[in-house]
Amino acid sequence: MKPSKPVKVSKGGFIFCKWSIAILLWVGFIFRWKWPVVVSFMVLGLNALLRVKRAPLILLYTYTVDKFFKKPKQEILDDHAMRFAHTLGTILLSITLILLFFVHEKVGFVVLFFVAIAKTLGALGFCTALRMYGCVNGKCCSFLRKK
Repeated sequence: MKPSKPVKVSKGGFIFCKWSIAILLWVGFIFRWKWPVVVSFMVLGLNALLRVKRAPLILLYTYTVDKFFKKPKQEILDDHAMRFAHTLGTILLSITLILLFFVHEKVGFVVLFFVAIAKTLGALGFCTALRMYGCVNGKCCSFLRKK
């Protein structure tokens, strides 16, 4: 079990990042555009590589919008859990992109629909990837806990 690694990030930046990705995925689905899915894939991949403290959209928000506030609100996140969630999102989007570009476009857009739903639920605060991470680390599932 990995210990928690708390990290402080801009609360507004975190919200901006979650909703930007969700909106990009819905735009891609509604208009049948592939480029928003590619952009989302790249952002989530960078988030997984750089970690949440240096996530591109959070930094963009922190160094622009947060500058207008005297004391911007901070949010404490678990760095390991966020990296897991970003990696899982990157994997799901890579599968979606493979389907969109190389296998069958209609199937790719069906998968994109479900990925967009999952990302929207995550943006609303019901992040299934974070719950999975907590479950694997023995924080929710009693049958996984060592006795």
